[in-house]
Amino acid sequence: MSATATELLKKYDVPGPRYTSYPTVLYWDRDPTAAEWVESLGSALDEAEAEGSGAAVYVHVPFCRSLCTYCGCNSRITQSASVGLPYVRAVLREWELYRRLLGRERPVRLSEMHFGGGTPTYLSPAELDELVSGLLRGVERTPDAEFSIESDPRVTSPEHLSTLAGLGFRRLSLGIQDFDPRVQRAVNRVQSEEQVRAVTEEARRVGFTSVNYDLIYGLPFQTRVSVEQTVEVVRRHRPDRIAFYAYAHVPWFKPGQRHFTEDDLPRGDEKRALYELGRAMLEEAGYEEIGMDHFALKTDSLCEAARAGRLHRNFMGYTSRHAFPLFGLGVSSIGDSWTAFAQNEKAVEKYTQRVEAGELPLLRGHLLDDEDLVLRRHILNLMTRFETDWSDPSAYVPYLDTVPRKLVEPVLDGLASVSKNRCRIRPDGRAFLRNICMAFDARLARKTDGSHQFSRTV
Repeated sequence: MSATATELLKKYDVPGPRYTSYPTVLYWDRDPTAAEWVESLGSALDEAEAEGSGAAVYVHVPFCRSLCTYCGCNSRITQSASVGLPYVRAVLREWELYRRLLGRERPVRLSEMHFGGGTPTYLSPAELDELVSGLLRGVERTPDAEFSIESDPRVTSPEHLSTLAGLGFRRLSLGIQDFDPRVQRAVNRVQSEEQVRAVTEEARRVGFTSVNYDLIYGLPFQTRVSVEQTVEVVRRHRPDRIAFYAYAHVPWFKPGQRHFTEDDLPRGDEKRALYELGRAMLEEAGYEEIGMDHFALKTDSLCEAARAGRLHRNFMGYTSRHAFPLFGLGVSSIGDSWTAFAQNEKAVEKYTQRVEAGELPLLRGHLLDDEDLVLRRHILNLMTRFETDWSDPSAYVPYLDTVPRKLVEPVLDGLASVSKNRCRIRPDGRAFLRNICMAFDARLARKTDGSHQFSRTV
């Protein structure tokens, strides 16, 4: 990297949200009642039907056989095969509860379904069959519906893949993180290239049309050499999509991360250099950077959606379509009706108890006010299209008057162009996407009395 690039990386190296939602979960402050939440879902379904689109469903499967110590997700470590079926039936009861409370005469139109975790393939093929078949009963799939699932290559069998393909799944996301043996041992995620190759090839053979690899930079003991070797392996197997995330070290929140120390982690310039190296190698191999930390081949629908202005972002990350509402099913899942968010209970026992009692297992949420709705749209525009405009009165709130002042430094650094009612992120600014979005975050500004920093000089 040039000295200028290094200086920018240092200047804008500050913590910031990933903006899979706005307001971010930290600033939710008005929980919806169950009735308000269901009403907001019903309104969103009406709008989707009027537009000819459909809803999305996210299912969280928390179970894992061992703890990956880098992981920040809600998981339950267990070796027991007996936990799967009761959980499957609890999720199906939750879905049935939603359908009953919505009271709709027509089936719910479904455009997207995604399984995450945890490890969804912890469930047996038969349990996955029962779960997916139950969810699809009484719904209407849109003609272009996309079903996707996250997978651990170590526990995903050919039977899993053939069952999922038969149920309509066409997108598979494999948790890779890193191929270096020392890094794998440090994060307790030891898997071989051969395991990954076998799952990738079998998935493609049985009908999956898009395979994603998740990589992480900033892990303990990572070096430029190890990242280069990892990306070389990835390029050999040529997944259709790649997510290249930054490791977040939060041992006070996730005690498993105490298995290594901050001294073991690449930091500052060293950490960012790992990303820049990986990005350069991926772009050289024909991948295009999509939004923040995501890459796709030009033939993948994510890349096509980005070019056509159809890219969307939600709690599942980047998607190729705008599917609303998003039903969050299972423990800790978050639903999104656009005007409200709702998150489920985080403990399996409490979640199951409430579902069996016939109540929605909501733990917390947020009802968006008028300002939230406007700013949410602008942040989403920036995250997916790299520009936004508030010249129309319906896209304006007074807080936006502060944005040009907040973005003086990024403008001077050539990262963005800003006028009275428009912001556009320049190509060099895409690496600092979250920093620019933070200038549109009114709740962050007010929580910190306007003193929050999105660069080290602001």
